Amino acid sequence: MRTSLCDTFGIEHPIVGFTPSEHVAAAISRAGGLGVLGCVRFNDAAELAKVLDWMDGNTDGRPYGVDVVMPANVPTEGQAVDLDKLIPQGHKDFVERTLLRLGVPPLAGEARAGVLGWLHSVARSHVDVALDHPVKLIANALGSPPPDVIERAHEHGVLVAALAGTAEHARRHVGQGVDIVVAQGYEAGGHTGEVATMVLVPEIVDAVDVPVLAAGGVGSGRQVAAALALGADGVWMGSYWLATDEYTQSLGESAMQRALLGATSSDTVRTRIYTGKPARLLKTRWTDAWAEPDAPEPLPMPLQNLLVTDAHNRIQRSADPTVVSMPVGQIVGRMTEVRSVADVMATLVAETEATLTRLGGL
Repeated sequence: MRTSLCDTFGIEHPIVGFTPSEHVAAAISRAGGLGVLGCVRFNDAAELAKVLDWMDGNTDGRPYGVDVVMPANVPTEGQAVDLDKLIPQGHKDFVERTLLRLGVPPLAGEARAGVLGWLHSVARSHVDVALDHPVKLIANALGSPPPDVIERAHEHGVLVAALAGTAEHARRHVGQGVDIVVAQGYEAGGHTGEVATMVLVPEIVDAVDVPVLAAGGVGSGRQVAAALALGADGVWMGSYWLATDEYTQSLGESAMQRALLGATSSDTVRTRIYTGKPARLLKTRWTDAWAEPDAPEPLPMPLQNLLVTDAHNRIQRSADPTVVSMPVGQIVGRMTEVRSVADVMATLVAETEATLTRLGGL
């Protein structure tokens, strides 16, 4: 199972794995795919540099990439303490009332600062750090990065990928210099558009002359084979790695994983309550509360995430799977057990090869 993507990156399998965990990303690369580390959680560039140093030492010389978040519309800039002043008190009161009603206790000790990785200034610092390391890919989760970022990446011999939810978005990305388009369908976790993967992938493949990765609803070798049949050069998988031993190693045993393992493909909802932009989350009592008539409208990025960051930390500490707040795609219904990344990769490859062999015999 080799495509041009394998030759481009020097990988064994055309499987790109996005994850917020360096342990998972490194394991994906070691298993023959391309691990891509999500950087949005790093407010401090020095912390990201330390993690990428760790990646350099734990990927066995295999290639890896990073994913930054640079929205097309530049969000309001500022430090968390300043941006907090832009958040209406009514929103803060609603969050506190909701947490109390759901039985989520306050944190003991100082609250963690909100995530600022959605800001262009912070994302640019992530790019600066990444280009000091042997990364092979810089992906942008919210479209095409600014032209100067693409130019800098190319000067370092680093390819640039951008997620697209329509063929028009893909054409625009390529016109701005993007090397790889990730066609992310409606089924995916996190930020998504309105078009399903089955429809979107061939539309984008026909619209651009660069490699295309299929994303959204991929969690088996049959789905990898389907992506290849639709014209993609490989797949981009995110949600499926949440049910791995390495992710548990990163965060410890969590209510989040228990909630994911018990969910079906119907147990997700697309909402703006996580970041301010439409994103697919696991459906829980927390997301239900935001859909009630008395709930305020979510704030624009990055204010919404700053509003709910402390709530997310409290929810995580509460260890209650019925209230977790977690981006995940509809593929969650296939996530029924925790396995190692290597085992997941081996299964994907074997199933893909078996599917292609079966189709070849028709």
